[in-house]
Amino acid sequence: MEAKGYTQDGTVDLHGQPALAARTGKWKACAFLLGYEAFERMAFYGIASNLVVYLTSQLHEDTVSSVRNVNNWSGAVWITPILGAYLADSYMGRFWTFTISSLIYVMGMVLLTMAVSIKFLKPRCENGVCSKATSTQVAFFYTSLYIIAIGAGGTKPNISTFGADQFDDLNPHEKTLKISFFNWWMFSAFTGALVATLGLVYIQENMGWGLGYGIPTLGLIISLIVFYAGTPIYRHKVRRTRHPAAHVLRVFVAAFANAKAQLPENPDELYELDQEYYIRTRKRRVHHTPVFRFLDKAALVKQHNNSNNNNNNKPSSSSSKQEACTITQVEEAKLVLGMGMIWVVTLIPSTIWAQINTLFVKQGTTLDRHIGPNFQIPAASLGSFVTLSMLIFVPLYDRYFVSFMHKRTGNPRGITLLQRLGVGFLIQILAIAIAYIVEVHRMNVIKLHNIKTKEEIVPMTIFYLLPQYILLGVADVFNAIGLLEFFYDQSPEEMQSIGTTFFTSGIGVGNFLNSFLVTVVDKITGQGGGKGSWIGKNFNDSHLDYYYGFLFILSVVNMGVFVLASKKYVYKVESAEVKVRCVEILEEGKAMTVSSFGLQV
Repeated sequence: MEAKGYTQDGTVDLHGQPALAARTGKWKACAFLLGYEAFERMAFYGIASNLVVYLTSQLHEDTVSSVRNVNNWSGAVWITPILGAYLADSYMGRFWTFTISSLIYVMGMVLLTMAVSIKFLKPRCENGVCSKATSTQVAFFYTSLYIIAIGAGGTKPNISTFGADQFDDLNPHEKTLKISFFNWWMFSAFTGALVATLGLVYIQENMGWGLGYGIPTLGLIISLIVFYAGTPIYRHKVRRTRHPAAHVLRVFVAAFANAKAQLPENPDELYELDQEYYIRTRKRRVHHTPVFRFLDKAALVKQHNNSNNNNNNKPSSSSSKQEACTITQVEEAKLVLGMGMIWVVTLIPSTIWAQINTLFVKQGTTLDRHIGPNFQIPAASLGSFVTLSMLIFVPLYDRYFVSFMHKRTGNPRGITLLQRLGVGFLIQILAIAIAYIVEVHRMNVIKLHNIKTKEEIVPMTIFYLLPQYILLGVADVFNAIGLLEFFYDQSPEEMQSIGTTFFTSGIGVGNFLNSFLVTVVDKITGQGGGKGSWIGKNFNDSHLDYYYGFLFILSVVNMGVFVLASKKYVYKVESAEVKVRCVEILEEGKAMTVSSFGLQV
C-alpha cells in the first residue's frame, strides 16, 4: 500500500477505495470539521449558557426546578452519545451516523427557534412581564430541546473521532501532527462558545430570544454545507469487527465461566492468534499487561486440548479454542475496565463544571452588572471568560508547555495524559475554593446592607466572580482536552467512538449528579419553610456558600481517589502488523522507539 502512496493504517475514501496519503486527511481535511465544531458549540452554548434565565424569566420556573431542568437536558445531550457511538462502531460508521444525526440536530434547532419566536408557541409578555406558559407551549419547548439532545447523540462522539481518523498513526510525520489535534479541536469549540457567551446571550436578553436562537441555527446549517464540501478528501476507518462491544462483554462472560481455573505463571501460555492473522486483517495486537488478572482466565484453553497447546499462538479450528478469547481481546476488555475506573473519578469535576451554566449564572443575577451608567451585561456573559482563558491557554499549552516539558520528560505530549488530568483537577479545586470565598463575601455584603428580597441587587460588582470563571477555563485546557484525548487514545481500535463516550457520558452524569445534589440539598436544608436553605428561591436569603464548601470537600476527596486510580492504571501497549513492517506503539510516558524494521511511531 505504502509504495502506491496509500495510507498505512488501511483507511479508505467514501467509496471504500484505499485512501491516497498525499491527497486526503491531515489538517486540510480537519479544517472542514473544525468549522462545524465551532458553529455547533456556538449553538449548544447559545442555549445552555442562558437557558436557566429563559426558564425562570419566560416560563416562570423556580430556581431549583430550572437548575434541575437545565442539568437534565445538558445531561441528556452528553449521555445520548453512547447510543450514537454504538451505532457508528457496530453498524453505520462515523460519517453516516454523523450525517443523519446532524440533520436531527438542525431540526431541533429550527423547532426551538419557532418555540421562542411564534406568538402562539411562547408565553404572552407585556411590559417585560410574561404570563405563565401553557402546557402545550412547555411541551413544544422541551420537545425541541430533547430533539437537539438526540441529534447531539450522533454528532458528538463521531465528529471528533472522525477528525482524529484523518491522521495515520503508522506514519511518523502524521502521528506527530495528531498530538496537537485535540488541542486545536477544542480551540475551535471554545471559539464557538465565546461567540455564544459574549454575543448570543446579549442578543437573547436585549433583542429577542428568536433572533438569539435563529443566528446559531443558520450558522449550523452553513457549517454542514462546508463540512460536506470536504467529503472527497476525508479518510474513513474500515470496520473490521461487527460488534466490538459484544466482544468485550464476551471476555467478562468467559472469565467468570473459568473463575475456578488456575492461571499459568507464564502469560505466553494464554491463547493468542499468530502474527499472520494480524498482518492479513490489519488489526492491531494488544500486548499482555499484569492488571485485572482475573480477566486473563477468558484466554484459557480447555485442558483436554493440551495436546494442541504446544503451538497455541497459532489459530486453531478446535471448538474449545474458538471459545477461548485471545490475549488481544482480553486486553481490550481490560482497557475498557481501566477507562471505567478513570471515568468514575471524572464525575465530581463534571459536577463542578455544571455550576457555570446554573448556580454561577443565578448568583450573577443578584450582583451589580453595570458597565457604565447605561449598559448592563447579562449574567451568563461572564461565562465568556471561561472560553477566553481557554483560547489564550490552549496555544500556550500546545506551543510552549508541551515543548518545555518534552525536553525534561521525553514524552511527546510533555506530560502523560493522566498527569494532565490531575493538574486540571487541582486547578478546579482552587476555583471552587475561590467561589466559596466570594460567596462568603457576598453574604457579608447582604448582611451589611440588610438585603432581604430576591429582587434587591447586592451592591457588589459581578466581576468578583471572574477568578472562578477564569480558573475553570484554565482547568479545562488540562482536563477537558486531556479527557477527550485520553479516552480516544486508550480505547480499543474498533471502539474509539464508543471510547470517546466515556468523555461525553462523564459530563452528562456530572450534570445529572449536580441536579440530584441540588434537589436533595434543597429538600434537606429547606425544611421548615425554607429558612436556612442552602439553595432557596431567594438567593439573597440562602446559604450558597455552604453548598460550594460541600463541593470543595467532595473535590478534595475525589482528587485523592484519582491519584490512587492513576497509580493502578496501565497504559495501552499495542502493535500493528503492516505488510513487512512491525510497528509497536509503546506505553504512554515512555519515549517512542524505532522497530527492528526501522519505522518510528
